[in-house]
Amino acid sequence: MSPATDRLPGTQPVSDGDWLRVEDSYAGQMAERRRLISERRGEVIASVDGAEEGVAELSRVVLEFLRGRGDFVVEEGLVRCPDGVVVPVDREDPLGTLGGIAQEDLCLLRKHGEVWRLDAAVLCFPAGWMLSEKIGGDLAGIHAPVREYDSDVARRVARLFDGLRPERPIWRVNALLYDEPELHQPRSERDRRDRPTGAAAYVRSERQCLKKLPESGAVVFSIHTYVTPTVALAESDRAALAEGRPRVG
Repeated sequence: MSPATDRLPGTQPVSDGDWLRVEDSYAGQMAERRRLISERRGEVIASVDGAEEGVAELSRVVLEFLRGRGDFVVEEGLVRCPDGVVVPVDREDPLGTLGGIAQEDLCLLRKHGEVWRLDAAVLCFPAGWMLSEKIGGDLAGIHAPVREYDSDVARRVARLFDGLRPERPIWRVNALLYDEPELHQPRSERDRRDRPTGAAAYVRSERQCLKKLPESGAVVFSIHTYVTPTVALAESDRAALAEGRPRVG
């Protein structure tokens, strides 16, 4: 509801130590993430040829960040997570490993010439899109179905990616209205979702962070998903959503 985040891209600086989060939903969300990686891996993990260096650096950066937290134990070859699960660190499967440790989905974008492309991702909780349709695509193509993502926004986002500095990650947030609470909601861009009419049962919000990796120059787009029943919101917030504020998407 903040004016600072109610515009595109609506970015803010990430506070120190607040890149990847652990919420009280960690255990439940991680159980679902691990199930999806085990049972539907081809839908939630993808990478293009040549992305290996960036993915390896992503793994190192994430594990180092988690090592600095008090709720993870990161040792050689394993990670003990806040829910008590011990995850082996598989150097041959860095995306699968990270997907079973971090609560965020992690997308890796690299610059090819003048455009940024989605080269790798572990995406367990898509909100109305499919990794198989977006992998390898550039920013404009990825956001083609988003009405608000016009040419002006596209230019600003490209400049934003170009100007990122490793020590200065940024974040933005969205608000999506749903009638069901499921986290894993893939949808082909050919099968557009009808937005709920009237009062939606749930608000799905994504805290999206952009962080540049220092060695490869790739950008990590991390997505932390929250799902809240609308009845749990303050009355003023419910009224704002009913009026179409903030901009959703």
